[in-house]
Amino acid sequence: MLKIKGLKYWVATAVFVVVIVFLDQNNLLVTMNLSRQVSELNDEEQRLREAIVQDSINNATLKGNLDAIEHYGRENYYMKRANEDVYVIVDR
Repeated sequence: MLKIKGLKYWVATAVFVVVIVFLDQNNLLVTMNLSRQVSELNDEEQRLREAIVQDSINNATLKGNLDAIEHYGRENYYMKRANEDVYVIVDR
């Protein structure tokens, strides 16, 4: 009789663990996947915040400084004056 009582609790515990880990709507696998996605989104948020800071610095540098505007346009948009050629060398 004592062994049946103990076995009953082990079976109930095993069923509970199976339900929580695999069968529940918010099971352990879904929770781990969502946690990984939250981590990736936090990393992306940090990267975008750093890009915003860098763009703000670039914006402050370019405001009212014609030489900086010309330098930025030449480097990033390959702009050129009417009497010159621009050659773009791409490393592979």
